[in-house]
Amino acid sequence: MTQPIPSARDRILETAARLFYRDGFRATGIDRIIAESGVAKMSLYRNFASKDELIAAFLDWRHDFWMRWFIEAVETRFARRAELSVIADALGEWFAQEDYRGCSFINVVAEAGATGSPGHLQQAVSHKQALEQFIAGIAMRLGLPSPATVAADAMLCVEGMIVRYQMTRDATVVESGRRVLAGIEEAATTGKRRVKVA
Repeated sequence: MTQPIPSARDRILETAARLFYRDGFRATGIDRIIAESGVAKMSLYRNFASKDELIAAFLDWRHDFWMRWFIEAVETRFARRAELSVIADALGEWFAQEDYRGCSFINVVAEAGATGSPGHLQQAVSHKQALEQFIAGIAMRLGLPSPATVAADAMLCVEGMIVRYQMTRDATVVESGRRVLAGIEEAATTGKRRVKVA
């Protein structure tokens, strides 16, 4: 059975995704995407009116792809070991991938600064909110009080791990993340016990 030929839009988005993630948003020009995707310039602009629109489409795709992967990676580990620290192990799997270049959403905000597209910033904020809500759900399943607070604390650890590993490529980042997340869980559990005793 032959595989369907990818549409021009799919080829453009696939090429843009690879280049944006590997080389950055500013460093990747439209002409390069056109050359590497093998589509005509007219075809690109028929599908994406501007580079900003193409970046937005990539960020939508990246959110869906990464969240599906991350949730599955965490849930697989959580089924074996119901602890907040399994989040660090899932991140460690991501860090070990040869093409790891950090978080696309952190990167797009860092590259653009104050002059960036408000739409891209909102996509980054929405992505992080979805991640925080998922972590809050894990905290709730662990029976921890104030799961939203636990998730907010855990997000500082998660974001720190992502950036730290991007900078250092040091595997001990995962071990540190495990300890910090275990400490967050322990502190929340201790707080719960104090409430019960009172």
